[in-house]
Amino acid sequence: MTKSRPEILGNYLLENKSTIRQTAQVFSLSKSTVHIDVSKRLKKINYPLFLEVKKILDFNFKERNKRGGYATKIKYLKLKEKG
Repeated sequence: MTKSRPEILGNYLLENKSTIRQTAQVFSLSKSTVHIDVSKRLKKINYPLFLEVKKILDFNFKERNKRGGYATKIKYLKLKEKG
């Protein structure tokens, strides 16, 4: 039996602990498409997989402020080195 796109995306997220953005780049899809597939469609298709993926999404959601802050810090450190 072939897997649906939401299942493929969900499995990829789980195996690689990736973000929606990273997953979208790998599959050449928009972030919106990936988000809808793994948060809404997957829930109806494969609920146990959805629950596992939701843990990753929740973790990434909590970490995004830290990641953004770190990226900004690096950006300004690089600018300081140049100037």
